[in-house]
Amino acid sequence: MSLSVVQISNLLYRYAEYLDSGKMVEAAELFCHARIRIHNQSLIDHTALLRIWQQRIKIYPCGTPRTRHIISNPIIDIDETAGTATVRSCYTVLQATATLPLQPIASGRYLDEFERIDGVWRFSFRDYSHLELIGNMAEHLLM
Repeated sequence: MSLSVVQISNLLYRYAEYLDSGKMVEAAELFCHARIRIHNQSLIDHTALLRIWQQRIKIYPCGTPRTRHIISNPIIDIDETAGTATVRSCYTVLQATATLPLQPIASGRYLDEFERIDGVWRFSFRDYSHLELIGNMAEHLLM
């Protein structure tokens, strides 16, 4: 496995780890150089993404949303010469609370683009508009 594949994969997994740990600021910072497409096809920046998360995601007394984001099946295409990459991956969000037994609550696809600047890979684009399966989100969203 190439160093680029490891670094890009780690960005995907770090995002999930930050969200599941309730570290929304850190998760949003991963996109500080990125354009982000949300469900209505508009493009936002990382500060708008953070506001959306803070307004919509329920945080429990333990400081987390009591979720587990599982990112799977990444298809990573890298152009080492150009310092760019695209990744198509799947995600499944599991949740368990005092009133909700462990279950999948959402699943979809991420379409990501990355760029390498000064030897460091970073997100340059994420498409959040591919939420495909929705379960019981009552314990996850504030709305």
